[in-house]
Amino acid sequence: MTSVTWREALSEEKSKPYFQNILGIIEKERSRGVEIYPPRGQIFNAFKYTELSDIKVVIIGQDPYHEPGQAHGLSFSVPDGCVIPPSLRNIFKELTIEYPDYRIPASGNLEKWARQGVFLLNSTLTVVRGAANSHQSLGWETFTDEVIRVVNANVSNVVYMLWGSFARKKGALVDRSRNAVLEAAHPSPLSAYRGFMGCGHFVMANNYLTSVGRSPVDWQL
Repeated sequence: MTSVTWREALSEEKSKPYFQNILGIIEKERSRGVEIYPPRGQIFNAFKYTELSDIKVVIIGQDPYHEPGQAHGLSFSVPDGCVIPPSLRNIFKELTIEYPDYRIPASGNLEKWARQGVFLLNSTLTVVRGAANSHQSLGWETFTDEVIRVVNANVSNVVYMLWGSFARKKGALVDRSRNAVLEAAHPSPLSAYRGFMGCGHFVMANNYLTSVGRSPVDWQL
């Protein structure tokens, strides 16, 4: 397993003009009073809670929640006290299908997963209040593609959970001979019953981790 840290692995990428341009645009918008989520100090929480060398599972979301108080830098997750969004409710429902004794939590805060090695990465890391996908053309995808390349190059025996077409695109960057790639529909209410519900990914992930000598994830929050 790698000893390389996120800071070491991404320092060059973060110094590139396109990345500095993203940050500059965000600060310019904020200075004009535009509300952008997550808050400034939480944009890179996925990297803060899950170090590169600790990654066991990668779950890729699209972009952050765009209503006040929801986004905190972890895909699908919301802070304590927030109403659980529909996609996350379906994720919890799927867990009750796979684990009949699973208790749906009162909070949608997934930090416990992140601290166990579940890397909760959104493809786009920021969004304007009330405007889904508003920062999709900012250049974040270039950065998060590089993030997946870095994970693939430095950590093996990782489970990639790719839900929906945008997440599946990232699968092209993964060496499937050294990792497990699980694909299904997105857990959104619009598509959950077209292949997400009943997908079995959480059990499959833990079975794979156990088979390669890694500890399973405790999905119970």
